Amino acid sequence: MTAGLQTIIYPVRDLDRAKALFSALLGVEPYADEPYYVGYKAAGQDVGLDPNGHAKGMTGPVPYWHVTDLEKRLAALVDAGAELLQGAQDVGGGRLIASVRDGDGNLVGLLQDPAA
Repeated sequence: MTAGLQTIIYPVRDLDRAKALFSALLGVEPYADEPYYVGYKAAGQDVGLDPNGHAKGMTGPVPYWHVTDLEKRLAALVDAGAELLQGAQDVGGGRLIASVRDGDGNLVGLLQDPAA
């Protein structure tokens, strides 16, 4: 099951410049501000800046579908023909992410928050 698109991650080359732009756009300060990731919460949406995104194969923003069972959704996508780019990875606090590429080359992210 999915809870919809709630997170989008942008690959950025200049984190300081991107942070200034997104702070101006969103009108809020980041909730996470690290050299490896800057994250914002605005209007119910998580927006992240990843300075390592291009090195990971991100060619543009990646939407992350929030799911309740990441492994199950990931297996279903691969079975349906998606190319696995990144298997399940804990990015802190039990939050899991994974990504695939669809048949048209689009990146699709999955995100599972830890059980409450």
